[in-house]
Amino acid sequence: MEILGFYYFDPKYFLYVGPAILLAIWAEIRVKAAYARASQYQPRAGLTGAQTAQRILNYHGINNVAIEPVHTFLGDHYDPRHKVLRLSPEVYHGRTLASLGIAAHEVGHAIQDATSYGPLAIRNGLVPMASVGSNISIFLVIIGIAMSFKGLAIAGVLLFGTVVLFQLVNLPVEYDASRRARQVLLSNGMVTSDEDRIVGKVLSAAALTYVAATLTAILTLLYLVSKVSRRD
Repeated sequence: MEILGFYYFDPKYFLYVGPAILLAIWAEIRVKAAYARASQYQPRAGLTGAQTAQRILNYHGINNVAIEPVHTFLGDHYDPRHKVLRLSPEVYHGRTLASLGIAAHEVGHAIQDATSYGPLAIRNGLVPMASVGSNISIFLVIIGIAMSFKGLAIAGVLLFGTVVLFQLVNLPVEYDASRRARQVLLSNGMVTSDEDRIVGKVLSAAALTYVAATLTAILTLLYLVSKVSRRD
């Protein structure tokens, strides 16, 4: 979820969020490296990402989820509202450990949905408020400070708090989806133990990006609180 805000022009913002930015850069490097390495290996089962996803869905008796290609690089996601698993071309058609692992991870979210996994339901419920918070909270803070309207600035801070809450809930959701993915791949013989270690590196690197996003949100909230407090 993108966080917008004019605080990007404030040097003090980077003092607060600098560690998270460095972590995000490192996570991005790890993701690309792990993805590139895993893309060099073909799984023993020889399945595409789409075929892997369908086999896992069949194994869990999930018959109401469609699988569609989405023409965005690594834009893979599960849409719980429409019960659709959308996979990027590299994952949908790919026959590599990278495509297999990413597809399985996204199916992990479909399994969470089918089994009424609590954190996923909470995360989905937070999406509308967090989306609003990420887009307008900073404007409320800026206007509140500029007009010496403390209540408006505090409302902006509280609204941004929903972004932090979303990210905190999102962490266990993502880690659980990766755990489910690796478990079902191994139990169904779609990967060997050696292949599982390679898949695990891809999923672990991807999970680190969510950690970076959560840390960014928390530190940004602390920055906003400090701005409002100094104007009190």
